[in-house]
Parts: sequence; structure tokens; C-alpha cells
Amino acid sequence: MRLWPLLLVPAVLAGCAMPEKQAQPTAQPAEVRKATSSEMLGHLANRYVRLSLEIGEREPGYIDAYYGPAKWQADAESSQRGMIELGNAVTLLEEQLGNIPVETLADDEKRRARFLRAQLNAAHTRLIMMQGETLSFREESLGLFGATPELKPLASYDGILANIEKMVPGDGPLDVRVTEFLDRYVIPKQRLKPVFEAAIAECRARTARYIKLPEGEKFTMEFVTDKPWSGYNYYQGGYESLIQINTDLPIRISRAVDLGCHEGYPGHHALNMLLEARQAKAKGWQEFSVYPLYSPQSLIAEGSANYGIDLAFPGDERLKFERGVLYPLAGLDPGTARAYFNLTNAMGALSGARFTIAQQYLDGEIDREEAVKLIRKYQLVSEKRARQSLDFNDTYRSYVINYGLGKDMVRAHIEDAGSDPLFRWAAMERIISEPTLPADLISE
Repeated sequence: MRLWPLLLVPAVLAGCAMPEKQAQPTAQPAEVRKATSSEMLGHLANRYVRLSLEIGEREPGYIDAYYGPAKWQADAESSQRGMIELGNAVTLLEEQLGNIPVETLADDEKRRARFLRAQLNAAHTRLIMMQGETLSFREESLGLFGATPELKPLASYDGILANIEKMVPGDGPLDVRVTEFLDRYVIPKQRLKPVFEAAIAECRARTARYIKLPEGEKFTMEFVTDKPWSGYNYYQGGYESLIQINTDLPIRISRAVDLGCHEGYPGHHALNMLLEARQAKAKGWQEFSVYPLYSPQSLIAEGSANYGIDLAFPGDERLKFERGVLYPLAGLDPGTARAYFNLTNAMGALSGARFTIAQQYLDGEIDREEAVKLIRKYQLVSEKRARQSLDFNDTYRSYVINYGLGKDMVRAHIEDAGSDPLFRWAAMERIISEPTLPADLISE
């Protein structure tokens, strides 16, 4: 459904030159070369970037990263176009993109056109939401991220809870017992920096064995408070990132590797660097200099970042590294590492329950207090952590699907390449360095 009418435009597609009309020409004007399909695609891609920046001026946080021409950002900041005009502009770009004869494009440019089409559809969806229209959880996730999860009844996770009951015996509610157990593995604040530095260094080393990283790449790490997320990567361009770690809640030992891989290597930092190097710089494809948060890019980014943890630390390799390196740095007893490792792995099977609770809450089927209650039961977290999780849903809504569904889709695609680490890392490299869409992860 189009909310905005298509504006009347010249019959010649923007980007195609046409000679000026003269009243009484004394000589036949020279023939003007018509733009190629590839040139038209590039022109529309640049307009997509500028349009994305304008939308970002209407919604803080819409643009996750931008490192393109500074003038384009300045133009967006001074633009006076309203929401209806921006909607018209998205619709027009969609129509013009659809008019390009795809069969005349090279294979990589066909992928480029598909990527742009999906990004524009997401922009269209987000503008609808910004104007106050409420979409269902399914409509929103499909429109923004190009995928939606299978939602299972919460009762289907009761068997997993029963298994965890055996791992943490005792009296009182299970979420309280689990929280008390896990809180034995909190990293003291004065030890956070060395623990995280060691974890990120290991994540980088394991990634660099298989993927050539751009020379001079680096990141800055900061510990912050008062955020609805546990970690965030702000990509700066030029192969640099600012990685922030939220310390509102105590940070347990497993989060060091989680965030080191997810925010760093082979996660967000690596993905953004490779796209900048291989698409924005090598090919001049400026659309990869901008990253709208509410787009299919996020399912790829979050899914690859989450699966990247398992790829970098398969099997018991994570346990061995944490027990041998991180536990001593954190001042924790390495002899108890196996029990913590087993419990957190078992809890991972509850991740799908987060989608069901988010859907029920965002679709108005349950209120906030009921949502907190269900999060505590099916995510086995304290009330404070449950409320922080719900704050995330309030802020980012259906974005939550990108972590679990994205991970499952990336996992299936990569592991389909074979069991050899070389094949799996090569598949990961393609995902995070090319114009990848959720549909590209689905095997025929």
C-alpha cells in the first residue's frame, strides 16, 4: 500500500541527459549520450543516501553510521522537506529503480539494485510508522527487516525450564535462583577494562586468521551508563569504531566474549570496515556509506555478529579461553567455569521466547507488568533486567528479531557451506562484505 502519491516527473529518468530545445537551430545539435543502466543505478543510489540522511534528521537514531560526503549531511540538516515530501521522494525512487532494465546490469549490480529496493521498502515502512500508523509486529518486522520469526507458544519452552531447574536446584522462584547463581560471575568494575581488552584482542586474532582486515583499523572502548542496550558500536568511517559498554547492570564474565565478538570481530566493526573497503571505496557505491538502523542491513549485522561468537569460539574453545585467560583477569575461580558455561548454554534455548513476549507486548495483547512477569519467567532474569529488556522493546520495537532470527538464518547459511572452518569463515566473509539481504541466506 502506498501512502504517498507518485509525483509527476519528466518522462526522461533522472540522470539521463537530454538536449535543450532551441527555437530555430541553425545546426543539428550533437547527439547526447544516454546514461547506461549502471549509471542510472549509481545516480539513484546517491539520491537514496541523501534521502536517508534527511529521514535521519526527522528521527534521532535512524542513521546508525554515516561516513560519506560531509556536504550531503549538511544538505540534509538544512532541508525543509516535510514527512509527506520525504514519503513522495521514497516512492519516486522506488518507481525509478523499478524502471531500470535489470537484465542489462552486471551480476554484482543486480545485487546492488535488489539491496537498494529492500532498503527503500524499509524507509517507506519507517516513514509510515513515524507518521503515527501502528503496524502489527509481523507487518513491522517484515517491512523494516525483510523477515519475521516463527512465534512459538510460551508453553513450548516449559521443558527447557524444567531442564534448567535440575541445573540450579533449591527453593524459591527459578529466575531468582538462576540470577543468584549467575551473579557469582560478575566482573568487578575495576577489572572490566583488562577483561574486555583481552576478550576483544582474542576475538580480533581469531577473525584475522581467516579474514584480511583493512590496515590501520582500530576502535576506542568506553564504559557508559543510562542506556537501553548492553553494548553499541558507533562506526566512524576510516576503519574506526567507538565501542560503548553499558554498566547500568553488573556485567558477568560471558559478556566479555559476547560483546568482543558482537561489537568488534567478526561483528559490527568488521562488517562496517569490509563494506567501506570493498563497496564504498573500491566500487564507489556510496549507499554503503550510510546505515539506516531500521532496515534489512540490521538483520544481517546483528545476525552475523551473534553467530560470529560461535564461529570464533566453536565447541569448548570459548570455555577454555575464558577459564584460562578471562577468569584470572576477573579474579574469578576458573574451577567453576564449566558450571557457568553449561547453564548459560542451556538458557540460550530460551531465546525464541523473547520474540513471543515482544509480539504480545507490542501488539497490545499484554500490558507492561505482564510482560515483565513473562520475561522474568522465560528469560530467567531479575526484575531490573526484565525492565531494561522491556525498555529496549519500547525504544526499538520489533528490532529484537534481528538478534535471534538473524543468528539462526546466518548459522544455517554458513554451516550449509560445510564443517571445515575455512569454508565457514569464507561464507561469513561474503555475508559481511557484500550487499547481503535476508533472502540471500535462505537455501533454495
